[in-house]
Amino acid sequence: MSAAQSHPFQAEVAQVLSLVVNSLYSNKEIFLRELVSNASDALDKLRFKALSEKDLLSSGEELRIVLSIDEASGTISISDNGIGMSEQELIENLGTIARSGTREFSKLVQQAAEAQKSGTNLIGQFGVGFYSAYLVADRVQVTSQAAGSSQAYRWESEAKDTFTVSEATRGARGTTVILTLKDDQKEYLKPYRIKEVIRRHSDYVSHPIVLSYREKKAGSEDEWESKQETINQASALWQRNPKEVEAEQYKEFYKHLAHDWEEPLSYKHFKVEGTQMFSGIVFLPQTARADLLDPRGEHGVRLHVRRVLAMESCEELLPKWLRFVRGVVDSEDLPLNVSRETLQDSKQVRVIKKQVVGQVLTMIEELAADRPQDYDRFYKNFGAILKEGLHFEPEHKDRLAALVRFKSTHQAQPSPEQEANSSYVSPWTSLNEYRARMKPEQEGIYYVDGPSLEVLKQSPHLEQLKRRGFEVLFMTDGVDPFALENLTEFDGKRLINATREGLDLKGEEPETSSEEQAAQSTFTKKMAQMLGERVADVRVSHRLSESPACLVTPEGGLPPHLEAMFKAQNLSVPQTKRILEVNPSHPILINLRKLAESKPDAVELREWGELLVDQAMIAEGSQVDDPAKLAARLTSLLSSASQWMASTVDSSPKA
Repeated sequence: MSAAQSHPFQAEVAQVLSLVVNSLYSNKEIFLRELVSNASDALDKLRFKALSEKDLLSSGEELRIVLSIDEASGTISISDNGIGMSEQELIENLGTIARSGTREFSKLVQQAAEAQKSGTNLIGQFGVGFYSAYLVADRVQVTSQAAGSSQAYRWESEAKDTFTVSEATRGARGTTVILTLKDDQKEYLKPYRIKEVIRRHSDYVSHPIVLSYREKKAGSEDEWESKQETINQASALWQRNPKEVEAEQYKEFYKHLAHDWEEPLSYKHFKVEGTQMFSGIVFLPQTARADLLDPRGEHGVRLHVRRVLAMESCEELLPKWLRFVRGVVDSEDLPLNVSRETLQDSKQVRVIKKQVVGQVLTMIEELAADRPQDYDRFYKNFGAILKEGLHFEPEHKDRLAALVRFKSTHQAQPSPEQEANSSYVSPWTSLNEYRARMKPEQEGIYYVDGPSLEVLKQSPHLEQLKRRGFEVLFMTDGVDPFALENLTEFDGKRLINATREGLDLKGEEPETSSEEQAAQSTFTKKMAQMLGERVADVRVSHRLSESPACLVTPEGGLPPHLEAMFKAQNLSVPQTKRILEVNPSHPILINLRKLAESKPDAVELREWGELLVDQAMIAEGSQVDDPAKLAARLTSLLSSASQWMASTVDSSPKA
């Protein structure tokens, strides 16, 4: 047998261990939940692998987790006959943070370290599983033998800077974790305490959890007997009657399933019987995972077939626009050796997917109706992803249209009943709420899209709409323009983009004489000619009341914030030439028009026209085409203005 080899911990692991060892975290019993959860995963992985490698699992062999108490040595062990680990897997799984979210994990570690300095403890916020053992133990020993191997290995550490790995003997595949308990944690050597923790945190585990311990024989002072008893129900939570499952059990099951430290925001337990028989539980997390915004990331629910794990993340049962949902689905009809290729072409799967999506949407609808404050929290984290469904699966647009929320120009005020009850007033607006507030003469549901709420609130495109008391929705998510391709109307009213050409707001404007219209047309044509390739056209605006000009997007063109986003991703997109709309009643335009009529070839006309374009770009949050030229034009304009100011001072009568 080779000598033990010492290895340093990865820096992030060392930080976690330091936090755990020095933690004042009060709920230390969660170590058992984490270790049992790991053991349960190992059993599921073995059963799944045995579907294709039959010799890994003997017929009739029971998969189980055994907790053993040894009061004499002060140890507790958690043992399973699952998939096991090789030497390399022990090093990688227990000595490094080998996952895609390393950056986010490191960030959490840093936050927790800072919080602990200030007296706040965040150790319970980590999904670090195994390392929670050091909440109660001075030393941890892990002996594991991978399925299909005859050699076992032992990992051992006292949570210092290093760990050792050596060859060992185990006799069968699986993993045993032995904790040498700290002096002040001996309560976990008592059988009643272990039973209490398991029933609180791990009763949902579908494998038997057996407690092995010794106790004195009845009526004897010095005779002991060994006992073993199963201390969990060992039945899949999703197969039970929902009326018999407590809220706390759902929450603990979610933490196990999602490896999340927070409770779920909402959940739904369902059972479908008919042409397809299946059951499941779906959950809404409170916060988003680090990779959630990437649609290419792994997502989906855990798929079981007759209680046997068939697929860890079954993407075929949930569309990408519901990738934030976690859950489990158990089918009675799918084959055990199901593959992704089989699922993609399966009519059975399409039926299950339709039902699961329906259950998820019902869960979200109930959250919106019953707990508006929690729904706002959900929407803040996942609303942009939910809106993808309008683009990818418009057959759900009616239900999704009722769920989407936007900020708007409407200032939400509590009703007398809400004030009396100190009720929550949402800062978001639904399309139903907007529709109820619409003015009778209003043609449609107005909105503006752009890079941020702050920019849109100051947008010149809002001026006439606000003056007339028309509410305007703010759309700041990159997905919005694509989502609205399929949501063109709501409750009989068109959705109208106030930043695009064709906005008709002429209703309240005084009639313009034909002579004035002709003069305006001559002026705008002159400006368009001077500006050349910078704009697609120059037109008189009906949406402005205070600003001199704004840029609008032609039909079929990309809005500027999306164009900038695509270019930042090195994507090739055609540049959209914008339309410059000018406010003929603004002093700047009045003066420019006078100059154009008296001096049609004046150099200042082009310079000031270019400045209007740059000003409009800045107002909408876009980056100007040539900042150096803008600076030069401003310098020239300021020089002329200051020179004129100085001349008026010089020519003013002396006192």
